[in-house]
Amino acid sequence: MAWLTTVFHQAENTFAVEAFFFRFNGSSLNSTECTNNFNKVDLMSNNQNASSASSKILWRIAAITTMGSLGFGYDTGVISGALPFMTLDVAQGGLGLTPMTEGLVASSLIFGGAFGALFAGQLSDRYGRLGVLKALAILFALGALGTAVAPDIWSMVITRFILGIAVGGASSTVPVLIAELAAPKHRGRLVCQSELMIVSGQCLAYITSAGLAHLFDSPFIWRYMLAIALVPAVLLYVGMHFVPTSPRWLVSKGRIAEAKTTLAGIRDTQREADRELKEIIAQCNVERHHSGVLGKLNEPWLLKLLAIGIGLGFVIQFTGVNAFMYYTPMILKETGMGTNAALVATIGNGVVSVIATLIGMWVINRMGRRSMLLLGLTVVVLAQIFLGVVLNFMPHSLVQSYLALSGVLVFLFFMQMCIGPVYWLLMSELFPTHARGLMNGISVSVFWIFNAIVAFVFPVLLSVMGGMTFFLFAVVNIGSIIFCTLWLPETKGLTLEEIEQQMKQRFSGRKWRAVDVKAY
Repeated sequence: MAWLTTVFHQAENTFAVEAFFFRFNGSSLNSTECTNNFNKVDLMSNNQNASSASSKILWRIAAITTMGSLGFGYDTGVISGALPFMTLDVAQGGLGLTPMTEGLVASSLIFGGAFGALFAGQLSDRYGRLGVLKALAILFALGALGTAVAPDIWSMVITRFILGIAVGGASSTVPVLIAELAAPKHRGRLVCQSELMIVSGQCLAYITSAGLAHLFDSPFIWRYMLAIALVPAVLLYVGMHFVPTSPRWLVSKGRIAEAKTTLAGIRDTQREADRELKEIIAQCNVERHHSGVLGKLNEPWLLKLLAIGIGLGFVIQFTGVNAFMYYTPMILKETGMGTNAALVATIGNGVVSVIATLIGMWVINRMGRRSMLLLGLTVVVLAQIFLGVVLNFMPHSLVQSYLALSGVLVFLFFMQMCIGPVYWLLMSELFPTHARGLMNGISVSVFWIFNAIVAFVFPVLLSVMGGMTFFLFAVVNIGSIIFCTLWLPETKGLTLEEIEQQMKQRFSGRKWRAVDVKAY
């Protein structure tokens, strides 16, 4: 009876109960047909259970690996709360930072990020994504501890640079590992979890910094702000011992049996795992002649893909997103808002970013990557024009302050919902397996350089041009819309091998054909 009850329950979830007992025309089922339907229900139940189990495993893997993204977000966000204390004299508990050394401390992480992204990509192709992430976790810990105990400016710059290597390396490696483990139907949301953890880390940094500064009246509190970054570093290192190795990387190293075992554990059915394994093997057989940097980039279509990856980095950074994340208090102070009020308002940046990314994770499998990116860029342009109008043509008042803040928040909402998640997802999808680490690393490294350029240029532009700066960004982003319209491919719903084949067709003029699965 218990078995029968279970079957009926499953039937209710998959079919209408009446359809289970009666034919469509209303006549009753015979015993053979009834038995067959019961078997179908059992099979569907087993498939649903397998699907649920594999989904849970993949989400747990994503939660562990994105501890690197959480550290990325926290380390980039916490400096805004720590700098006011670090500018105090050494006798007062600070480091005595001048405007020049303040910029040096803030930018050292960015330059470390460019370096880390470039070399982590190459190392992950050679030694595997897991090994690189374990090494990066150690660098995260060393960098966090070093910044927390730094006795002077140059120690801080060096340890921030080390921390930046970890941040940049994680930014290029985490999305790739998740993409290589995830099935196409899960890949969008799982890779977007990386972006969610980045913005969550930034939000956590804003809240933690404000909370610690409010609760503890100590000039040394900035050291505790920086030390908290040890937590995601430790979690990342421990967690990586429970994450499977990328099956694509295993196949590239000839470890077929291990790849088969890994796929069987993270796919809904054995048939799905076997089919994907055959595609991976066939693709790797085609790519085995590639070696070294020149060997991996020896075809024009690969260089075109790399140009798109670098171009997307420009698109993301020249939205001005990090200008808003770093300098929102400065923007609001231009309207006459007080310093404390501006700092509190900045927390809204983090909260809105988290909410927007959550919505983006839900939307991304319902819209194409390309459509989401173009929608986001369109609203970003409108928000920047709105900000330009508010800051240039309205008198300083409370109304102007609130309108400017609303413009910033609308910008960030669509930026983090439509643009940020899509960028990291495309970085994990566009490039072929044999050069994914290298090409992703180069692209993300240049992405960090663009970040540094915007971080340095924005305050200068704001001081010289005032609110007209946002009109300039709007013009640049109109150019980004044109670039994405003309060049950005759509990758939704395709396996990584299918994406590779279609990129070859599109950018080399070759006729596309499906991967020959019989090569297995």
